[in-house]
Amino acid sequence: MIEMIAIKLTIAIVGLWVMTRLLGKKEISQLTAFDFVSSLMLSELVGNTIYDKDVKLGHLLFALALWTCLSLGLEKLSLLFPRLGRLASGKPDLIIHNRKILYGAMRRNNLDFDQLHAMLRQNGVFALSQVEYAVLETNGSLSVMLTSDVEDETRKDLQPPSAEVVLPVALIVNGRIDAEGLRDLGKDGGWLVGEMLNQGVEDVKKVLYAEWSNGDGLHIQLKT
Repeated sequence: MIEMIAIKLTIAIVGLWVMTRLLGKKEISQLTAFDFVSSLMLSELVGNTIYDKDVKLGHLLFALALWTCLSLGLEKLSLLFPRLGRLASGKPDLIIHNRKILYGAMRRNNLDFDQLHAMLRQNGVFALSQVEYAVLETNGSLSVMLTSDVEDETRKDLQPPSAEVVLPVALIVNGRIDAEGLRDLGKDGGWLVGEMLNQGVEDVKKVLYAEWSNGDGLHIQLKT
């Protein structure tokens, strides 16, 4: 029994390595939704065949070969018929367009503002107002294009800032005031209402997102 498990495990490792080379699989962080599901099914398939004493070596080899052919065939079909590839892997989705948050796209992808902020920070961006375009890729990562003025600043060799750097703070999210954000700034609701009125906004419920930064002040995006 132990010897058979060792043989099956060795064959499975070699078979999976060959499959990876043939299919050109990406790193885990770059897997599409279809790749992720495929990996789960493949691990379940190999796991069950290794420890089931009723499954012969021929069954394991057949399963690996069949799965390789199916996966490779689907990828080739996706190249011939792009629409099929989009159905299998999905397509990129614009989340921010011309500095405007596309809230419908966020809801469609089950993405909330906390998650969006985290993904932007992973791209080195701490203010939504600095983003010209943001695309949610099929592998779940976020591609970001900054506004032209921010891009120009990043290309310059700047001296370290003498003033304290303060991170932008979200003050209104989907029509609701973030009291914690106001406390972090040392401000109150009256100050926020005054800033909104300065920009011609009277109703908090009409605001999709508002963010305060020392450089740009209050950046407001209304609901559409």
